[in-house]
Amino acid sequence: MPNNILVPLIVGVLVLLVLLSGERFIPNNRIGIVEKRFGRRSLKSGFIALNGEAGYQPNVLRGGLHFLMPFQYRVLISPLVTIAQGKIGYVFARDGEPLSAMQVLASNITAHDFQDVTDFLTHGGQRGPQRQILREGTYAINLAQFVVITEERVYYLPLSKDDQMVIESMTSVIRERKGFTPVVIKDSDDMIGIVTVHDGPSLPSGEIIAPIVGSDMTDSVTYHNNFQMPDRFINASGLRGRQLQVLVEGTYYLNRLFATVEMIQKTVVEVGFVGVVVSYTGKLSEDLSGLDYRHGELVSTGSRGVWSDPLLPGKYAFNTYAGKVVMVPTTNIILKWIKSEVGSHNLDENLSEVSLITKDAFEPSLPLSVVIHIDYQKAPLVVQRFGDVKKLVEQTLDPMVSAYFKNIGQTRTLIELIHERNEIQRQSSQEMKDKFLHYNLELEEVLIGTPTTAGDDKNMEIILNQLRSRQIAVEQIETFQRQQVAAQKERELREAQARAEQQRNITESEVSITVLSNQGKADYARAVQQAAQIRTLAEAEAERIARTGIAQAIATEEQVAAYGGPQFQVTQQVMNRFAEAVQQSRVDVVPRVVVGGSSEGGVTGSSIMEGLLTLLLSDKLNLEVNAGQRQPSEETDRLKEEIRRSLTEKKATPDNQVPDVTA
Repeated sequence: MPNNILVPLIVGVLVLLVLLSGERFIPNNRIGIVEKRFGRRSLKSGFIALNGEAGYQPNVLRGGLHFLMPFQYRVLISPLVTIAQGKIGYVFARDGEPLSAMQVLASNITAHDFQDVTDFLTHGGQRGPQRQILREGTYAINLAQFVVITEERVYYLPLSKDDQMVIESMTSVIRERKGFTPVVIKDSDDMIGIVTVHDGPSLPSGEIIAPIVGSDMTDSVTYHNNFQMPDRFINASGLRGRQLQVLVEGTYYLNRLFATVEMIQKTVVEVGFVGVVVSYTGKLSEDLSGLDYRHGELVSTGSRGVWSDPLLPGKYAFNTYAGKVVMVPTTNIILKWIKSEVGSHNLDENLSEVSLITKDAFEPSLPLSVVIHIDYQKAPLVVQRFGDVKKLVEQTLDPMVSAYFKNIGQTRTLIELIHERNEIQRQSSQEMKDKFLHYNLELEEVLIGTPTTAGDDKNMEIILNQLRSRQIAVEQIETFQRQQVAAQKERELREAQARAEQQRNITESEVSITVLSNQGKADYARAVQQAAQIRTLAEAEAERIARTGIAQAIATEEQVAAYGGPQFQVTQQVMNRFAEAVQQSRVDVVPRVVVGGSSEGGVTGSSIMEGLLTLLLSDKLNLEVNAGQRQPSEETDRLKEEIRRSLTEKKATPDNQVPDVTA
């Protein structure tokens, strides 16, 4: 037999022997799905043969060598199911209990990652798309029973065209919902997730949002792990539809066939505002507004209606599908009835000047600015009564303020309206406070502008010119009066200055008089003192002189007694005075030329000088020089001699030198 025939024959025989032997080898990265071709029993219901019937068997073959009955079993090699890191896998069951009319997804809390088909089917596992999902990892799943859909591929055992269409439709829905990746909410985005559940019982009639599941439980959020455990959510009476509970920052592995998530911004209440919550859902509660408030009810937090407690400034994970937050400014609100201007809160964008008709039939437009304040605790009352602040301004405050100032305009002329603006402003601020309090508002101030008219109307300009002229006249009168008063004051000032100047002189005179008086008194006292001193000195001097005189008298008496009587004493005193006079006057006593003569008149033996001295002494002593006079005594001669000697002994200058000339 040729070799080209022998070799294929040998190979065929070997293959036949292997097939007939029933041995199967499964690689470690694969599984074997076993199909039983024939047996003693056939399946009466279901798709998987749990009791050895002919059909797909529930258990799979893992890696290794397996022996099966030849021709009775067929082994289909399939890959292991792999879910990538951070991804989600969805499971579709081909066999199991049918879904109820209220179900969208199949339920089985004992599936054990769908790797035990027998356990799944014997514990009530349902056919169809499953609520439970697969997280990252590798799974040995019987692909005859389950279809696993991942982002990369679909793991399944093709059976029919209808089956293929269902799988493709399911995959398309998951991709549209971005269901292969978890829901990630970043804290920096200030977002929250609004969850809509697509499975479970429907909402009751009249409800628009599903309440929080297990709200009476201690920890309702972790009970179903933020919708990540659908069976627990359903078993806890969770309802289908948009949920009141929201998702905040975090990562959530949600089955997008069970629940979808819509991202919305957090509710931010800025500083200077409060948020009044109007809830569309919740239980009914008692009215907290009080008996005096008849414009609606205020309810407690979490109840349906207007919450009595507003949201203070901050960020809130508030579900805006379950209610709305009306922002109410708590700072001063400036409302401008000026068409070209809008306040910072944009509440007055539809306001314009108030049209007036004055008492004198003018039709000016009056610009206004009203400052109001809303107490944050009364903000819910305002919202309950008016809906929001803008409706309050446009539907209530605008007609009320306009009507008030129209009434004011009818009672005054245009000039009075301009001239009395300050008074009208003060009066309106007081009278309108009660009106605003009636609407739970606090009126801070009313500011009135200058009335204006239409562009072509010249009457306003005429009135203003008249008012200006009148005011100028008033100011001139006032100026003249003030000038008159100033002149009067100036005259009074000058008079006062003159009086002050004279008063200064008078004062100086009075002071001078006082000074002189004091000086006179001082001089008088000094004179008295000096007089007393002089008197004392005089008395002392008199006493001294007296004593000296007595002493001189005694001495004189003694001298007289010693020298020959009183005549000698007198002569001596005269000569002393004469000598002093001659000395002080510097007169030559002794002539430079001495002329002598003979003795005459009965006087013998005497010089001319002696004659003169004799005459002088005779004159002073009232003595007569005649023949009948007694002759001088020896003492007299001696005295004369002493006088002569004292005079001649006095030394003089050469000019006064007495020449020694003898007559």
